[in-house]
Amino acid sequence: MDKSVLAIGALSLVSSLVLALPSPSAQQSRAEEYREKARFLAVFPKFVEWPEDAFPSPQAPFFICVLGGYSFGTSLAEQTQGVLIRGRRVEVRWERNELALRSCHILFVSRSESKRYVKIFKAIRGASVLTVGETPNFMAGGGAINFLIEEDRLQFEVNMDAANGAHLRISSSMLALAHQVVTKMEAAKR
Repeated sequence: MDKSVLAIGALSLVSSLVLALPSPSAQQSRAEEYREKARFLAVFPKFVEWPEDAFPSPQAPFFICVLGGYSFGTSLAEQTQGVLIRGRRVEVRWERNELALRSCHILFVSRSESKRYVKIFKAIRGASVLTVGETPNFMAGGGAINFLIEEDRLQFEVNMDAANGAHLRISSSMLALAHQVVTKMEAAKR
């Protein structure tokens, strides 16, 4: 299938994900929020390029890792089951060891880890890891993508300096869908 057709399909999926979140009960709303975050995490790799040396071999899997509270339940694993990213199978891991974080391609840092951002970012410095968080101070700490809920919609913002520092290229299509694209200096002011 033509890459442009796949990209358009994925782009349509991402744009359709910026949906209003239902607000029945707090617990149901939180579960729905994490299902939506899982959908985003499953689609993000289609819009980001990692350098070849981010993978130990041509057959190496693509790792989406979660650090901290695993509020996704099974949603993230279900969203990525059978998915191939540039010919690589996707594996979801719940990490607790900081040394293992460097082997992640996407690292979702749960809000439970917000007091440890300095230590986490130090552990992955120089590695090609797309960091994704969910707290207001995530990008100021050095994170690349942050989820936020604005007007009952799950959205994301991008810190280009953090992505560039990790040697990652984010497509203009994804940047166009971001709620906001900032530099590290702008993120620090937030």
